[in-house]
Amino acid sequence: MLAKGSHLLTEARAAGRAVPALTTYTLESTRAIRDAAQITGLPVIISAGSSSFRGVGRELLAAAALAAAHHASVPVGVHLDHCTGPDEVSACIALGYSSVMIDGSHLPFDDNIALTRAVVEEAHAAGVWVEGELGGLAGDEDASSGAVAGELTDPAQAREFVERTGVDVLAPAVGTVHGFTTEPVTVDLERLRAIAAATGVPLALHGASGLSDGDLRAAVDAGVAKVNINAELRRGHLAALDAAHGESGDDLVALQARAVTVMTRIAAEKLTLLGARSGLLAEEGVR
Repeated sequence: MLAKGSHLLTEARAAGRAVPALTTYTLESTRAIRDAAQITGLPVIISAGSSSFRGVGRELLAAAALAAAHHASVPVGVHLDHCTGPDEVSACIALGYSSVMIDGSHLPFDDNIALTRAVVEEAHAAGVWVEGELGGLAGDEDASSGAVAGELTDPAQAREFVERTGVDVLAPAVGTVHGFTTEPVTVDLERLRAIAAATGVPLALHGASGLSDGDLRAAVDAGVAKVNINAELRRGHLAALDAAHGESGDDLVALQARAVTVMTRIAAEKLTLLGARSGLLAEEGVR
C-alpha cells in the first residue's frame, strides 16, 4: 500500500526505529526494495529522485515505484530525493508521490527558507509531506568518491528553519557524506541529539551507506527516523550483474533475477537493522 502522511516516520521515531529510504534507478531495484519490505514485514521508502530520472525518465521510473507501492502488502512510501527546483516537486506531486525533498542547502539561509516554505505550502495542500535540508552534505549521490564532511548544521539554526518552513522532516549535516569514501566518516551524535531536541521533528540521515550497524543504530537512538541508503544497493546491483554475466552469458532474464536477489538481501538486512526497536537488537537477532 502507498504510505501517505509523515506518521510513517513519527511512529518509527516514537518506537525507536527508522525507515530506510532506498534509492532506485531501475525496475530491478524497485522490485528488490518492495520485495524486501514484504519479506521483513516492515515499511520502506522507495526513493526515486532527481538524479535517478536521468537514466530512464521521470514518468517511467515513478510509475514503477508507485505500482510497487500500491501492490505491496506493507506500507511503502515513494519519495522525491534531493530536488532543487519547485517544478520537479510539482511534477512528482501530480504523479502521486507520497513525499518530496526540496534541497535548498546550497542557498543562503533565508533563501533556503523561502524555497522550502513555498514547497511545503504546495505539498501539504496535496497531502504530501516534505523533507528539507540544512547544512552542507558533501559527495556524489550517484557515485562514490573521496568526499569529506562539509559544514555541519547548527541546532539553533535548525530550530528556526523548521519553525519558519513547517517541514515535516529535516536532513541535517552531521558528518556523513554521500557515497562510499576513503576518508573515515563519523556521525556527530551529540549534534544530532541537540538538533532532534531543538526541532522536535523526525530527522533524516543522508550518506548512510558504509556506516557500521552500531553507528546507524546510535543515529536512530539520537532521533533519526529516515535513513537514506544508495551506494550499498548500487554496488550490490553491479556486482551481481558482473558475477551473473560470467555464468549466464547474454541470458538477460538470469542477469535480472540475480540482481533482484542480491539487492533484496541487502535491502532486507537494512530494514531488519533499522526496524528493530531500540534495546531489542540482541533478542531480535540483529547483528
